Amino acid sequence: MLHNLAWLLGLEIEYDCSTFDTDPFEPQPDDMKTVFPFWVSGDEKSPGYVELPYTLAQDWTVFVLLKEKTIDLWKKKLDWIVKNGGMALLITHPDYMSFDADRCEYDEYPVEYYEEFLSYIKGKYEGQYWHVLPKDMARFWANNQTSMSTNSR
Repeated sequence: MLHNLAWLLGLEIEYDCSTFDTDPFEPQPDDMKTVFPFWVSGDEKSPGYVELPYTLAQDWTVFVLLKEKTIDLWKKKLDWIVKNGGMALLITHPDYMSFDADRCEYDEYPVEYYEEFLSYIKGKYEGQYWHVLPKDMARFWANNQTSMSTNSR
């Protein structure tokens, strides 16, 4: 995913999700090295915005590029994020999911992998997480950025 955090300031946005904590398969090797949202400071024209790095490898990378047949990579990373109190943010692409149990194209993976991961989250971590839309996480982070100022850029 290509991004330039400074350029986004001119858009006067509340949040962005174009960065990642660490992902060796991205074309821009500038990982944020954090599993937490962070504040991107602006100037007098734009106050800044919250950046929400995705923290779990994208579905296409795991299941199409790497040809993984299980959700073990996602589970292992999620468990580590939880242990460290971070934010789990996953980007999935329905256009890469096969909704036909009998047929999966070369650039697709079974939707059951995603369903299994959601079941894993609910089964293992029910009552321990805040299931929220990115805009709501960004607003929470922005409203509390003073107390979280150690994680800003």
